Amino acid sequence: MAVYIVLLGPPGAGKGTQAEKISEVYHLTHVSTGDLFRENIRENTELGKKAREYTDNGLLVPDEVTIAMVEDRLKKEDCKNGALLDGFPRTIKQAEALDEMLEKSFGAKVTIVPCIDVDQDALVARISGRRMCKNGHVFHVVTKQPKVEGVCDVCGEPLYQRADDNEETVKTRLNAYNETTSKLVDYYSPKGVLKTVDGNMSITDVTKAIFAAIDEAI
Repeated sequence: MAVYIVLLGPPGAGKGTQAEKISEVYHLTHVSTGDLFRENIRENTELGKKAREYTDNGLLVPDEVTIAMVEDRLKKEDCKNGALLDGFPRTIKQAEALDEMLEKSFGAKVTIVPCIDVDQDALVARISGRRMCKNGHVFHVVTKQPKVEGVCDVCGEPLYQRADDNEETVKTRLNAYNETTSKLVDYYSPKGVLKTVDGNMSITDVTKAIFAAIDEAI
């Protein structure tokens, strides 16, 4: 049976780090909406062209474009056994679309929704120390230093701090998360698939808690 995991948590909760571990251990393709946008725009696909119309003007990409990108990605061969979804869904509308998509196209349901819960002050500290490369690989000046300072371990590209990874902007993003994405907790909880994980623990302990929840669900 295909396994579909939705990984939830606010910005800076460590979703990217945990996604790598989940993907490796459970042999699931990591589907990140950020990567999807970059890939479709880079390859100039029809969906990429639509997305660019909005991103170039500083606008949010509409749900229908994002949903179509995710569905197209899940139909690829490497997702035949399921996928780990990171950054999608972000809204109730997207969550409902995902449920409909999985049932109609794959005869499946969301298997488990690990939600990493972290103290807001800790999140601000985490994000302000984050560094990434143009291909989306993420490091941290304290908790995940690259082997060579300022250089990505994976692709060798220079690391930089995102313009919005400053304290004021981070707090704004966390407020936006609390107003929208956090409502997914209320959406998934009654379905019996939500598992809240204490993200203030060590990375290793967070991983163990997530793995335990997945093992129980599958």
